[in-house]
Amino acid sequence: MNAHQHPTRRHAIGAVAAAVATAARPILGANDRVNLAIVGLGGRGRNHIEQYSAIQQCRIASLCDVNQEALERAQAMVRKASGGEAKGYRDMRELFDSKDIDAVSIATPNHWHALSTIWACQAGKDVYIEKPASHNVFEGRQMVAAARKYKRMVQVGSQSRTIAHKQKAMKLLHEGVIGQAYMARGLCYRRRQSIGRTPVVPVPPGLDWDLFLGPAPMRAYSQNRFAYNWHWFWDTGNGDIGNQGVHEMDICNWGLGEYAFPTAVSSTGGKYIWQDDQETPNTQTATFEYGEKQIVFEVRNLPTGSEAGIPMGGASVTGNIFYGSEGFMIVHPTGYTAYKGDSREVVAQGKHEEPSVWDPKPHMANFLDAVRKRDNKSLTADIEIGVAAADLCHLANISYRLQRRLTIDPATRRFVDDEGANRMLSRDYRPPYVVPASV
Repeated sequence: MNAHQHPTRRHAIGAVAAAVATAARPILGANDRVNLAIVGLGGRGRNHIEQYSAIQQCRIASLCDVNQEALERAQAMVRKASGGEAKGYRDMRELFDSKDIDAVSIATPNHWHALSTIWACQAGKDVYIEKPASHNVFEGRQMVAAARKYKRMVQVGSQSRTIAHKQKAMKLLHEGVIGQAYMARGLCYRRRQSIGRTPVVPVPPGLDWDLFLGPAPMRAYSQNRFAYNWHWFWDTGNGDIGNQGVHEMDICNWGLGEYAFPTAVSSTGGKYIWQDDQETPNTQTATFEYGEKQIVFEVRNLPTGSEAGIPMGGASVTGNIFYGSEGFMIVHPTGYTAYKGDSREVVAQGKHEEPSVWDPKPHMANFLDAVRKRDNKSLTADIEIGVAAADLCHLANISYRLQRRLTIDPATRRFVDDEGANRMLSRDYRPPYVVPASV
């Protein structure tokens, strides 16, 4: 039995108190600045500081990290950017209790995404949560439930949704520029290097290793399980399909207009060439079946070429290819092109016009605007959209790890006659870091 089936008394009491606190929170005016906290201050969290510091609609009031060195470095960044002081926290639960915070921007490792979002919603805070939305399928359901129950704005960091040329490409696709779209391909050809092997060593001073692991099983400390490389361990990450790949998976959903579960999933691959600590695959192919439609997704971390003319970004290729009854369309970080039939006549084309295709500021500004408006429909990547993309990554990883094709009942979002696979829709949580069955 999973630990999430036993919510603690503390969580139950906290939820009631949070409901009262949420109802009493004042509505921000159109010109009011949002008092923001950033949780998780590694590379992505520091990027959040840089981006939010350039947005006038907010003030970075607090910071939180389990690593004292990271916290102090981040406080110095805020001091330099704004001249102000950001209050520091080690435990996000203490931060969420603060009455001085309107919203939180979360850049923790994946295994913390759900619990941090749920706790924040229960405390009456709006949430910007980095992708992937969740670490497993069960968590995504609970995050949506918390956002709706506590009437919180929850935006997922799928910034492609706010990029103008991708919005235009999706509009053309839905209008039938290539006829009836029947297949989407997602390309995550992100060149990476082996992480090697690192030994078990004592936990560095200033790092709360228990808080870092949180919902995950207790493991001995090693450098590869910390910092960026947590992505490549099943306890804390989801591999590259759930890292870079979830962006392209989201575009697959968007283009096909499919947000329900598929009827079947099959995923194969492996960790080839490298001899190291990594658990997740560096090469993976997944197929999702939807009756009349299909998604085919590929992860390649080893040397590769391009596909269908998608331009390479250094040694990497990321993007999407859509196939329709009258042609095909490529969509990538710097533009899109639609081709007609076998002639390859260009019928639509566009390129990225903004300063940086990777700039998440417009996406973050959209979140802050929704916080003031109190309208989750104005979010470009509401939690339900982010969960739908993350779910496909999780389904693919379950098939990959079990090494078999899995049949799914979309109505129940469970695998058919496969309890082993169904157990992997959630995890055993390490108390007290338990994602509750009732939010």
